[in-house]
Amino acid sequence: MVQAAISLDGVHVSLGRAAARVHILKGIDLAVAKGEAVGLTGPSGSGKSTLLSVLAGLERPERGSVTVDGTRIDGLDEDRLARFRGRHIGIVFQSFHLIPTMTALENVAVPLELAGRADAFARAAAELRGVGLGERLGHYPSQLSGGEQQRVALARALAPDPAILVADEPTGNLDESTGQAIMDLIFATRRERGATLVLVTHDAGLAARCDRTVRIRSGTVESDTARASAGAAA
Repeated sequence: MVQAAISLDGVHVSLGRAAARVHILKGIDLAVAKGEAVGLTGPSGSGKSTLLSVLAGLERPERGSVTVDGTRIDGLDEDRLARFRGRHIGIVFQSFHLIPTMTALENVAVPLELAGRADAFARAAAELRGVGLGERLGHYPSQLSGGEQQRVALARALAPDPAILVADEPTGNLDESTGQAIMDLIFATRRERGATLVLVTHDAGLAARCDRTVRIRSGTVESDTARASAGAAA
């Protein structure tokens, strides 16, 4: 049996307070195998991004369990959760979330430094070269195109060599050709490293490149479809 990289069991999440409280996720059960690529789809407001935040350890469930890479994370305190996330989970957002006063190299290296990596800057430089930015190490975000900024964000996510990569609409702020190049890079990197990928997308073409498509509607799993040809497409 293939071991699960991610397992959610009966996960409920509500956001807001009192009368404004909204039940976002309603008893989600989901298992993602090691090395699998899963596309999360569904209409806006269905709970896709909240689900991604839960499995990435950015949002806590009010009920249910979340196990990632063999560790149950829903009960970890904030410090242990942050350390776990930094080692095991790489996150790419639609917005690049780069620090504007830091160079590309510093944006990738500083999180590694804070995690105690002695080779932080060498590792960061290697990852930036790997995403095609070897000549842009000293540039600030304002000096980079949107596609280049997303490449920096991807290098930052990949630098700890995480077992799991999650991406929330990573091409949402990019034009079509640039977005295609970023997704080609994400899928190629995932394949080379054997990482598990969970991708939130509205793009049916991107979802079709995954091994499975899980459609979320009104906070529940509406469908879960495997795609036998996904390995070749990716």
